[in-house]
Amino acid sequence: MRYEDLCELGQQLRVDAVRAADAAGSGHPTSSMSAADLAAVLIARHLRYDFDDPSHPANDRLILSKGHASPLLYAMYKAAGAIDDEELLTFRQLGSRLEGHPTPRLPWVDVATGSLGQGLPIGVGMALAGARLAEVPYRVWVLSGDSEMAEGSVWEAVEHAAYEQLGNLTLVIDVNRLGQRGPTRHGHDLDAYARRLRAFGWHTIEIDGHDIPAIDKAFAEAAAADGRPTAVIAATFKGRGVAAVEDQEGKHGKPLPDADAAIEELGGPRFIRVEVAPPPDAPTPPDRSARAGAAAALPRFDPGSDEATRTAYGRALAALGSARDDVVALDAEVSDSTRTEYFKKEHPERYFECYIAEQQLIAAAVGMQARGWVPFASSFAAFLTRAHDFLRMASASRAGINVIGSHAGVTIGQDGPSQMGLEDLAMFRAIHGSTVLYPCDANQTARLVAAMADLEGVRYLRTTRSETPVVYGSDEEFPIGGSKVLRRGDDDRATIVAAGTTVHEALRAAEVLAADGIDVRVIDLYSVKPVDVDTLNDAAGATGCLLTVEDHHPEGGIGDAVADAFADGRPMPRLVRLAVRNMPASATPEQQAQASGIDAESIAAAVKLLVERVVVR
Repeated sequence: MRYEDLCELGQQLRVDAVRAADAAGSGHPTSSMSAADLAAVLIARHLRYDFDDPSHPANDRLILSKGHASPLLYAMYKAAGAIDDEELLTFRQLGSRLEGHPTPRLPWVDVATGSLGQGLPIGVGMALAGARLAEVPYRVWVLSGDSEMAEGSVWEAVEHAAYEQLGNLTLVIDVNRLGQRGPTRHGHDLDAYARRLRAFGWHTIEIDGHDIPAIDKAFAEAAAADGRPTAVIAATFKGRGVAAVEDQEGKHGKPLPDADAAIEELGGPRFIRVEVAPPPDAPTPPDRSARAGAAAALPRFDPGSDEATRTAYGRALAALGSARDDVVALDAEVSDSTRTEYFKKEHPERYFECYIAEQQLIAAAVGMQARGWVPFASSFAAFLTRAHDFLRMASASRAGINVIGSHAGVTIGQDGPSQMGLEDLAMFRAIHGSTVLYPCDANQTARLVAAMADLEGVRYLRTTRSETPVVYGSDEEFPIGGSKVLRRGDDDRATIVAAGTTVHEALRAAEVLAADGIDVRVIDLYSVKPVDVDTLNDAAGATGCLLTVEDHHPEGGIGDAVADAFADGRPMPRLVRLAVRNMPASATPEQQAQASGIDAESIAAAVKLLVERVVVR
């Protein structure tokens, strides 16, 4: 396409963005208009993509990190013939695929965007998959706004991309000078961005983002870069082409006041159709769907022995990696503690060190799963809270990722509260469509690791630092959404519901209570979400009293999961919840459990009080 035609295409994209936002009565047309020339050159001359086959392994990947500029993306799709004008004008309407910010409801959208600062970190994951796993010559293009360059997650990605020498990654920064409420930090100072990026080892190109030949040359230079990522830093004007809004404050996030006049000023509607270049030939990737459910030679642990669930996780993951070549592992520089190092030793080509950058850790996992891999990402449970927004957006992306949080709870002992994950169950339970698992022994852990690989959505496994007794045989099954009744009798007067480390405290408490003539049922609630409603209801009906005990804060954890099992109108039993309500300090694991009131003695005392109150009533 000639440069004159590219200018016309840029105007077409602007007009269609204005039309879409006007039809919706909301949206971000001015943010779309600033990047229209960049988008026109990209889709017409540099993007290699088969819109009829979005899963083609060699397709370039395009991430609109500035997701609020979705009218521009949809206008690009219309220009490519992927959608028609009628669908374009359903923007933001109920039932439309064209949401306010892009999601994978559209087959050409890999990941949801709109939470700023996420496009580049996820793009790093995709670029890593192309460069190190599949070795397919696709390029990852990330179109970013200038405001989001203030996000710390962006700079985690910038450093990681340079360290990994991702020459297949191009960041295009739309420097339109204006954010939501006014000027951005650096305005049109392109060198302010370039200096920082070059300091990390990036190749940078500074251009006028409305100069079609300059854009074309910059993109060609980026595609030719070898051994390091490239940033095209483009000076643009928000609302370009319409005098009433161009480079004006206060015009963000709203339709143009007079769309018809703006469209006329832009030269009216066009109907240019772009023939997007096809992707290069690439070897047919292996059918990884055949790996799903592959039986791994899982490690086996002898009942009665002691083993940490984190160690069982590492050994099970290594075994799973031997059975399935689509499994990859990522860690945040604690693989010796999380035990992901076992996978690294056996499968170094599929191990990714993300260093102490938890946002990049989760983002890379999301990017890799978008390319067909099954990622397991691990860190300390406490530090995964830093990546909560990435986990939230992973759900919006319909992403399938496995996340492992080790060193959870007060029972890590002397390290103190900064290292104790006490909010993680609540965080993961709140994520839409998530699965939350908390094993109590090594064999249970191994089985759940294998099961996680074939689930959908965000899956979380909580592991423990200390060794715990092996309760189950190696052939025991642990269905997702299930539980195990470890102790029961006809004369049970209460039910103790526990998971993880507190299962063992519950069993010891049951022995103490039995010696005092009080029989109790003990449930191992290893599947915290989905929860085993039927077993809990049976226990409530049989015993009338439930006591939950958890190495977690009371909000959002096991106690709340059990209470939710009775939220649909089923009779609510008497429910007592033991949890970590104090601010822990350094102490031994045993002292921590006692101080927090979640040890066997505290459980036994709480059950006695509960039973006595029921008798009095």
